[in-house]
Amino acid sequence: MKVLVTGCAGFIGSHLVERLLDKGYDAVGVDCFTDYYPRKIKENNIANFVDQIEFIEKDILEMDIDILKNVDIVFHLAAQAGVRASWGENFEIYTRNNILTTQRLLEGCKKYGVQKFVYASSSSVYGNVNELPMREDMYPRPHSPYGVTKLAGENLCELYRANYGVKTISLRYFTVYGERQRPDMAFHKFIRAILDGRQIVVYGDGKQTRDFTYVGDIVDATIKAAESDAVGVFNIGGGSRVELIEAIKVIEQIIGQEAKIKFEETKKGDVRDTYADISKARRILGYKPKVSLKDGLKREVEWIEENIDLLA
Repeated sequence: MKVLVTGCAGFIGSHLVERLLDKGYDAVGVDCFTDYYPRKIKENNIANFVDQIEFIEKDILEMDIDILKNVDIVFHLAAQAGVRASWGENFEIYTRNNILTTQRLLEGCKKYGVQKFVYASSSSVYGNVNELPMREDMYPRPHSPYGVTKLAGENLCELYRANYGVKTISLRYFTVYGERQRPDMAFHKFIRAILDGRQIVVYGDGKQTRDFTYVGDIVDATIKAAESDAVGVFNIGGGSRVELIEAIKVIEQIIGQEAKIKFEETKKGDVRDTYADISKARRILGYKPKVSLKDGLKREVEWIEENIDLLA
């Protein structure tokens, strides 16, 4: 089967392409190398497989949509990331890269009869909730402009499924970490700072909780979603709820060095807690997270240590 992966040079996208190639899929990868973080890091992400795929360096809104003519499955991971950066004038970028791109791809899927559209959504669509764990049937109340755009993408998927029969499935990823994690993400920043003996900044009291999900488990769930007959919305979490300060202690143990922590005021858009009810994904997709937080963080620390020159 032929698949198209948008955002193929990104953190999750590059892992996904590697797994798809291992499974024997014929892959097309699209990435426009936005300047959200250094291009050299993304180029390194795809270095091992770029010669094995049809690679298109193009903005989704500018590429020839006829590329979907012979595609069986679309994995739409490309997006403008970051909760805190989505306020103010930046919102236009999020609208363009998260909503308009999704609508254009769905139009292409409708036109060419693509078998499945897998959309990478986010736990950010929930916002601050009064009840945990978060369930797919809860009313979403995004707490950031970024969350608003990811929810809009989900709604577009549902619209094209209901009106045009495009088989869409939206996966709400919960706090993904692991090798190749973006430089702006918390674990990456914490690990780099502890290794360098620098101070790390924690926004809030450190007792906020997250459902941390290892990237390999995310990829597993994403492929299961594509290969299943399932449609609709699914939570994809790591299966546990951990305080941020406890996660930092795990990093300290792995590195063998104590973190220098500075606590600052919570940033606008940050939610207090996330915790995924993954019973639906377990039951319908056969998804089961396999990698513990300690093992996943150990892999991320090792990757950062091995690529320290690249990340400098």
